[in-house]
Amino acid sequence: MSRAVPTAAGITAVVPVRNAEALVGPCLESLRRNGVTRVVVVDGLSTDCSREVARAHGATVLSDEGGGLPLARTLGAQAADTRWVLMVDTDVVVPDGVLDRLLEEYHLGGYAALQAGLESVSGPGYWGQALAYHHLHGRSRWWFGLVATVIERDLLLRTGFDPRFESGEDIELRWRLESQGHKVGVSRSALVSHHFAGDDFAFAKDQFLMDGTGLGLMVRKHGWRGSRLFALPVAAAARGVALSVRDRQPQWARYFAAYCWFNYVGMRRGLAR
Repeated sequence: MSRAVPTAAGITAVVPVRNAEALVGPCLESLRRNGVTRVVVVDGLSTDCSREVARAHGATVLSDEGGGLPLARTLGAQAADTRWVLMVDTDVVVPDGVLDRLLEEYHLGGYAALQAGLESVSGPGYWGQALAYHHLHGRSRWWFGLVATVIERDLLLRTGFDPRFESGEDIELRWRLESQGHKVGVSRSALVSHHFAGDDFAFAKDQFLMDGTGLGLMVRKHGWRGSRLFALPVAAAARGVALSVRDRQPQWARYFAAYCWFNYVGMRRGLAR
């Protein structure tokens, strides 16, 4: 029996939101232009107008009551009434026609879950530009996550998220999907725009700490298999510095030093939980 072909009109987009009123409108509008008719926005106790903007764009709005990203994604998937869900971060804009390409690749490639490739952009600030440089040149650009990912709803709910992971839940989900024999991947042809919500040091530091905490939780949960993640921040930082020197952009070395340091601070927190 051949696999059913997903279409944009036959999926539900799940968009977690927290204090992102400037981002949620362009995100939801891009989904509408790509043919998505069912959108569930799960709000994390926003104090701005995120909920109002989402409703104005026709989305169903739920609340995770501050339970965090894994819970928000789960609640959104539970509320979906379609076979497939598209997990979309609010800082993503899907160019016209990209979703059709992603769904076609998902179907023809026999994927259980397929993420769109990311083209990261930032504001004028140093730290935002450095984050974009890192994302565009780092190997993690092609690591499966849930930034803009199509997956069968029942598979996602059956596999579930580990509630201990406030960050890194996407990597942990990927490991369990792969251990069950499922094919996951990242498209190199269906690309979405990824817009950082901030471009100052405080925003970058928060990203580093969350990523490091997720790595620490991975090591704690998966033991010997996860121990290789200890080397990830320093290896990524060394590679980033080398690339920035090669590209005659040595100004990013300061970014990679901070990235390395705060990832290990976060990793220590994850290990201690």
